[in-house]
Amino acid sequence: MSLVFKSIAGILILITVIGLVLFLPGMSFNYPLAWIYIAMFFISQSIITIYLFLHDKKLLKSRLSVGPTTETRGIQKIIQAIAILMSFFTLLLSAFDYNKGWSEVPPWLSYASAIVIALAFVEVFFVYKQNTWLSTSVKVQYGHKVISTGLYGIVRHPMYLGVTVLMLATPSSLGSWWGMIPAIIFIITFAARAIDEENELRENLPGYTDYCKKVRYRIIPFVF
Repeated sequence: MSLVFKSIAGILILITVIGLVLFLPGMSFNYPLAWIYIAMFFISQSIITIYLFLHDKKLLKSRLSVGPTTETRGIQKIIQAIAILMSFFTLLLSAFDYNKGWSEVPPWLSYASAIVIALAFVEVFFVYKQNTWLSTSVKVQYGHKVISTGLYGIVRHPMYLGVTVLMLATPSSLGSWWGMIPAIIFIITFAARAIDEENELRENLPGYTDYCKKVRYRIIPFVF
């Protein structure tokens, strides 16, 4: 199966799953905020995929394999499984909340959250541009080097920063407050992933311990 076909199929499957999760609770496509969310995912993933196909096919190929099965260590398999479940429940609970009217989110805040999500995707795009070893699993690759400039000079895990911002803004962008519960669990899970990942990198990636001394914060500047 060609890389192009796998990439297109991956995007379409992702968008289809997101659509099903968001539209099934209300049994209706009349959910404007969901359409905006889906459009942002489709556009951002398409741009990132096209860029990687043109400039870093190796990274694109490695990013197509996701989920617990890609991990080699038990703790990361568990973390990945929890993260996937929490991302699913964030969308599902947000959709139920919106359709049932359990909480009220001002429309302006939903649209502002959508802008925040778009900015998070921009940040993630630049992480892809900077780090060719951005594997979906925790491992040290052949030729792997420590990156300490650009976004990596601000936090050790800029990809996790982008994902954290995206997850925090997702519930309100979909018109929900209740969706924040699984979103926060997701973020805590990713924090645990970052800590465990750093233990692996300290042991197997030369220079990473010194890098951690230079860049103090893992995900959120001045916080964590």
